[in-house]
Amino acid sequence: MLKFTKMEGIGNDYVYIDAINQIIDNPSELSKKVSDRHFGIGSDGLILISKSDKADFKMNIYNPDGSEAEMCGNGIRCLAKFVYDKKMTNKTSITVETLSGIKTLDLKVEKGKVSLVTVDMGEPILDADKIPVINGFKEKSLNGIDFINVKVEFKKFTCVSMGNPHAICFIDNINNIDIAKIGPIIENDKCFPNKTNVEFIEIISKNEINMRVWERGTGETLACGTGACASVIASILNGYTDRKVTVNLLGGKLEILWNKEDNHVYMKGPARTVYEGEID
Repeated sequence: MLKFTKMEGIGNDYVYIDAINQIIDNPSELSKKVSDRHFGIGSDGLILISKSDKADFKMNIYNPDGSEAEMCGNGIRCLAKFVYDKKMTNKTSITVETLSGIKTLDLKVEKGKVSLVTVDMGEPILDADKIPVINGFKEKSLNGIDFINVKVEFKKFTCVSMGNPHAICFIDNINNIDIAKIGPIIENDKCFPNKTNVEFIEIISKNEINMRVWERGTGETLACGTGACASVIASILNGYTDRKVTVNLLGGKLEILWNKEDNHVYMKGPARTVYEGEID
């Protein structure tokens, strides 16, 4: 039997397993099983917490289709709550190793439990070759940044990586987009060698945007932390917003800051435990 914890960050829900004290033989297949919302636990994926020789903890993320993701902003906030609430650490500032590098997290603790987490998401990646994204008519603008407001298929996208690829499209009303139709077309477009997450953004003001997201390997989700960060970067690069922005997602709000001093992106948001259990 495997012990698990179901957690969510503004509706982005994952099944968490302590892989320090439990052995996981095939995480890809396990993710397919637990993520199924009809025959499994139901989630946007599986997150394993294990030891790291580089940081306090290591995070591995598996999508519902079994593929491994580099990073998840909402997922890593919940990981911080998991390790603190379960007394795996007593630190209120921890480091976590991910496939997109080591992230630093600051924890707000209330009545012995973590309620809010701020994540240093690092510097955004704007080089098309590193996102990665390719295009036959690659446009250069904004000091050599490669992929700003460039047409892919039938819409224009700005591409950013926060350790995982994102394609951001600005539209007048996100409620009018057929995301189930357009999302997979863009996700699997030949421009994206590793596929891509897709965000649709509606600008509300210089300090607020609305967002819907089609996650690579998952489909539409209620929230995406890396997507919120990438969308704010794209909004700033296109001149739509200031550097501190509230992102309204289907599952709640995130506060994103692109700090001019260190070029790092900071994400603040809640983390919540839903329930715990055991699976065969």
